[in-house]
Amino acid sequence: MNKKFYSYLFLAPAGIIFVIIFLVPMLSSFFFCFTRWTLTEWQFIGFENFKTFLMEPSLSIGFKNTFIYAFVTSGSKVVIGLLLANFLCSKLKTKNFVRTIVYFPNLISGLAVGITFLSLMHPTRGLINQALNALHLPSVDWLGNPSLALLSVAFVDVWKGVGVATVIYISGIMAIPQEYNEALMADGGNAWDKFWNITVPLSCSSRNTVILLSLIGGLKSFELVWAMTKGGPGFASDQLASIIYKQYSAGFYGISTAGNVILFLLISIVIVPLYINLTKKEVEL
Repeated sequence: MNKKFYSYLFLAPAGIIFVIIFLVPMLSSFFFCFTRWTLTEWQFIGFENFKTFLMEPSLSIGFKNTFIYAFVTSGSKVVIGLLLANFLCSKLKTKNFVRTIVYFPNLISGLAVGITFLSLMHPTRGLINQALNALHLPSVDWLGNPSLALLSVAFVDVWKGVGVATVIYISGIMAIPQEYNEALMADGGNAWDKFWNITVPLSCSSRNTVILLSLIGGLKSFELVWAMTKGGPGFASDQLASIIYKQYSAGFYGISTAGNVILFLLISIVIVPLYINLTKKEVEL
């Protein structure tokens, strides 16, 4: 048997699963977004679903919130993840234990995290406000204040996802040849010089990965927002994904499918040029 063909046999199971679970539904959505459909029948209506979705009253707020949320969470993960990774690549004796603690929130379901923080951020009975009161500070309506709701959810997203960014950074930092560090120390460099002149530029491939993954996750974020605020108060924390879900839950399947296609195109428009630009600037070790 041809060795190349034989190797493809090992990829076949994963390929079949990918086609059935991801590729077929994705391609189907590009068809059904032009139809009015139910589970048993469909009717072609052209671009009517897109027109209806784009006329959604809260759509402008959803677009704004989606970008704010994506850039706040992505930027925070990029910076905090790098700082944590640099600290956890030091000679700290308990660094393996701390790495586990940092990564652990990512193992918890987003829905479970959202429900937990919904309780913690309760305006009167929440543990966070009780702690503030114990310090003689006023309570804060984290999720009921339109000015704070989106940022409160973003904070929880960063807490949950920064562990992944940290692990990616750690792998990049550990791949940096020790010769660079030894040469810097021989020239009298200190820890700051090592971080700024070696770690930051030579971990750029890891940073690019964190930027792209966290930005994609932020643009399509849904679980935490829905579990904690359901887009409220009012439309203050509504995002494209939550607007799409509201259309789906109301039985407007074609409109929600059109919304998903718009979200997919939006992510592609943002991520593809960014990916091309970032990869051009990567430093080869």
